[in-house]
Amino acid sequence: MTTGMRKQRTEYSSPLDALVAITKRLSLFESQRSMSSEEFFDRYSNGQLPDEADLIDWVNDYRHYLALKAALEKQLRHAA
Repeated sequence: MTTGMRKQRTEYSSPLDALVAITKRLSLFESQRSMSSEEFFDRYSNGQLPDEADLIDWVNDYRHYLALKAALEKQLRHAA
């Protein structure tokens, strides 16, 4: 019998709640690896880091963070 990792999907009541949760996860990655998410993403994107499961999670969280942040900034610009 094989045991696979099971991804848990979390639903948030707003994009802001999702951004806060992702920011907390990014902060954990940053403290574990002693580098900012931006530095990590640049290094990972340039092939300087391996394709480990936790690093892939970090990449996905950072991409999600950037997308949410951009969407919220766009909403704020339109609301002003």
